[in-house]
Parts: sequence; C-alpha cells; structure tokens
Amino acid sequence: MLLKNKRVLVTGGSGFLGRTITRKLEERGVAAVTIPRRRDHDLTRLEDVEKVFAEAAPDLVIHLAAKVGGIGANRAIPADIYVQNLLMGTFVIEEARRREVEKTIVAGTICAYPKFAAVPFSEDALWEGYPEETNAPYGVAKKALLVHAQANREQYGQNVVYLLPVNLYGPGDKFHPSISHVIPALIKKFVEAKESGATEVEVWGSGNATREFLYVEDCAEAFLLAAERYDGAEPVNVGTGREISIKDLSSLIARLVGYDGDVTWDTSKPDGQPRRRLDVTRAKEVLGFEAATELEDGLRKTIDWYLDHRKEAEAVTLSQ
Repeated sequence: MLLKNKRVLVTGGSGFLGRTITRKLEERGVAAVTIPRRRDHDLTRLEDVEKVFAEAAPDLVIHLAAKVGGIGANRAIPADIYVQNLLMGTFVIEEARRREVEKTIVAGTICAYPKFAAVPFSEDALWEGYPEETNAPYGVAKKALLVHAQANREQYGQNVVYLLPVNLYGPGDKFHPSISHVIPALIKKFVEAKESGATEVEVWGSGNATREFLYVEDCAEAFLLAAERYDGAEPVNVGTGREISIKDLSSLIARLVGYDGDVTWDTSKPDGQPRRRLDVTRAKEVLGFEAATELEDGLRKTIDWYLDHRKEAEAVTLSQ
C-alpha cells in the first residue's frame, strides 16, 4: 500500500503509540487521519463504530484502541478488560469488512502467548498453552481477534494484518499508578525516592522475571512498514529480540535517575510471565523491520520527558 493520499482511521490514535503513528502517517503524506475520541464515540457500541467509519471513509484502518493496565489493573478489572477489548476489535474488524476497507491492521499483544512458551516466542507458539493468569483476559480477547481476522480472510478475502508488539515504553507513556506498566512505574518510584531522600524502594515480585521492551518510535515505524509492505495472514512479532530481568532493569533505571539507595522485593506479589523474548525473524523478513533504539538510550529519553511533563504524565487515568 502506498500511504500517500490515503484516508486512515486510527482507533486509539490519541494514545501512547497512536500519537506517534499518527505523526508518522502525516509525515508520509496521507490525505487524512481520523482519530475517534472516547468522549464522542464508544467503540464497544456497534452504532458508534458505524458512525466513526461513516465519518472517516478510510482506505486503511489501524486498530490500537484498548483497555489495558499493569498487573494491578489486570487483577482488579479482568472482566472489563476482556469484554471491552473483544467488543472493540470485533466491531472494528466487521465494519472494515462490511465497508470493504483496503487494509486493516490490528494490534495484538505479547500477553497472548502461553505462560510457558519456549523462548524466544515464535508466532507459531501462540496456541501451545494458556496465557499467564494475570494477563489472560486481555491476552485471550486479543488472540480471539486473530482468529476473527484469519476467518474473515478465508471466507471474505478481507485483508487484516495482525501485529504482536512487545512491551512499549518512551516519552508520552502513562505514569498514573492505576494503569502504568513496569518502566514508567519504576521511573516514578525511583524519581520520588531520590527527591524524598528515601533509602529504600520496594518493587513487586522477585525481580527474576524477564521482559523485552521496544521504544515507541520503533514500534510506530513497524506499523507503517506493515501498512506499506505486508498483506499476509500470519501474525508478526514486533520487538527487539532482547530480554532483561526486572532486577537488572530496576538497577539500570535507578542509576539513570540517580537513586543510590536499596531496592527490596515484595515476593508476595506476582512476577507475571516468567520470561518474555520474541523471535523477530518474521518482522525482519516480511517488514524489513529492526529496532533502532538501544534500551539505555530510550530510557534516558523517557526519564527526561517524565521530569519535564510530570503533571501531564501522571494525570492520565484511562487507556483507550
């Protein structure tokens, strides 16, 4: 797909990843980008989705809108997370099919992988087990959208591309405790500890779990490359292919922030999935994508942004 002069609908376009994708779309010369606002359109309602598509008349749909959060949110509101993600994705895919949209790109989630998937996670391993329990409602809802996309492709010839981004971070991330993920949560903890002179910071879990992190600018580029270069039915991992333990990540963030106190671990809290690292071979082959930002460089930029935009960063309480 040549993006120039295309009309694009980006659900979740005002969110963390969506803002970056929208900017990159405009840089590529698209004719128009429509971003449905939550206050005007509830994407869990079919009639609202129909209105959004009627207004946007899109050639390309990028579906990012999601109800998400960290382990705390996943434990507190699992039913909301499951139902809202399933409904939004289902209605968007179906309306794109009904209107014969040229291409639809759906954001999946790393949480869809089985709890004990072989590392690195290959796309072929998605169905080899149940997701980690605290992430399961979100992961299963998102994985159902892959089934929907592939079924529609087979029956109707609908072109739906399904991407599996790993954990994202970067400037513009969400730092409110109710929804923040591990990197913004740790940055906030260590910044506040440094400022207050605290000698100890407590972190959830054992610190032994590993995660892979992708800088938001890199992820946005992968989505645009998928729009331009990929029309396949198979899901595509989007990440760096490198993992780091939460303990090592904590030490790195503490050093970058300038916190030199102790870190203790609350092992009564869950670690989540034991390990996460993606096999990114397919992304390189079909998208020509390789992550460009080293973790330490991306963390510095994220910390600097947070320090300059704390009120904005901590005011965000919703994530759709």
